[in-house]
Amino acid sequence: MSTLFRTTGRIRSGYDPAQVDEFFDRARQVYEGKGSAEPLTARDVRLTAFDLVRGGYATGPVDAAMDRLERAFVTRQRTDYVTAHGQQAWMDHLAAQARTLYGRLTRPDGERFAPAGRRQQGYLPADVDALCHRLVDYFDNGASLTSDEIRAVTFRRARGAKAYGEPAVDAFCDRAVEVLLGVE
Repeated sequence: MSTLFRTTGRIRSGYDPAQVDEFFDRARQVYEGKGSAEPLTARDVRLTAFDLVRGGYATGPVDAAMDRLERAFVTRQRTDYVTAHGQQAWMDHLAAQARTLYGRLTRPDGERFAPAGRRQQGYLPADVDALCHRLVDYFDNGASLTSDEIRAVTFRRARGAKAYGEPAVDAFCDRAVEVLLGVE
């Protein structure tokens, strides 16, 4: 039996090989239009998570493959959309998605997202605001920024009222990745 990815060894944890193999098999079937596979979107790929098990697949190569798979689904979606509606309609679609981000981007530093709950971990506002400044520079001035840069960003931790709540920031970053993937 061949495996899709290298494993971590018996004492380290990695992604559950059965889950990863099943997901990539399903994704291939959907992408190739074979069988009656359930629909799968780029967003579904981005939101997929695998359990960690001892001796599982090394996470780095799987994550990189997931990023490539998401790009492939975005490219297919863009091609299908442009074929059906035209290039300008695709750009209008992306502009509408970008406008959903812009409301938060225009808020003052420290006020872009609700604070984390009392005693809850969250993200340091200065770090999140720095990413927001980069997004404003991207949208307003055409500065360089890629979806990979947003995916790779890490925010320092903070607690309670001195932190932005993680769920809203994570959802915002996901939308920003969607928008940037649409134009890359």
